[in-house]
Amino acid sequence: MNVIIIEDEKPAARRLSRMLNELGIEVKTMLHSVEESLNWFQANKHPDLIFLDIQLSDGLSFEIFEEIPVSSAIIFTTAYDEYALKAFKLNSIDYLLKPIDEDELKVAVDKYKNQQPKESNLQVNIDDIRRLLINPIDRKYKKRFTIKIGQHLKIIHVDEIECFYSENKATYIHTKANRNYLIDGSLENWQDQLDPEHFFRVNRTFVVHINAIKDIISYTNSRLKLILHTYKETEIIVSRERVKDFKKWIDR
Repeated sequence: MNVIIIEDEKPAARRLSRMLNELGIEVKTMLHSVEESLNWFQANKHPDLIFLDIQLSDGLSFEIFEEIPVSSAIIFTTAYDEYALKAFKLNSIDYLLKPIDEDELKVAVDKYKNQQPKESNLQVNIDDIRRLLINPIDRKYKKRFTIKIGQHLKIIHVDEIECFYSENKATYIHTKANRNYLIDGSLENWQDQLDPEHFFRVNRTFVVHINAIKDIISYTNSRLKLILHTYKETEIIVSRERVKDFKKWIDR
């Protein structure tokens, strides 16, 4: 059985590979980004089974299938919440919730061996899951943040926020009032709790609010430069891999 792993966190990929090896499955290929995966699929025979992380370092893994028809069976590995996981159940595609449990991995592999999904249904399932994960109905998103300032607690509503950004391994909120506030947790953690109708992650460092964008300027290498109303500290560039989805987002 030809199996590959697509996972941006290399330690997690190696751990999954070791767990599969204990089940008698050798993983010869591990990919870590959308771009690397696209290049690999263009040059290699597609595998029987893919263990696929949803959120990769340079975008959502679904972008791979928008560019290249992939006929492989897929087992998703994900840290998404329980609501989003309903999408997988509805579409009969298996998933493993991180951190991956050895017993659950064995069950998923056995299920694949016994019920190998039909190739013709794969793309439909992926489209349905992508839609439910990116814009799930009635999902509850964060409406406000509580920031500790000395002995005081300040409430910041999401409509007051221009952007989130990471700097020196810390995460900050920048508000319309041109103030920066340090918050706990990573940018990745907060991104999943923000309404995708209003917020978009333009690169590894910034998540911006749609109403904060003052101007959009063409930039080198098919990228875009954003000018916000008050944030002026560093340039905000939409990465090339995310320009397509960004244009769709602003055009909703």
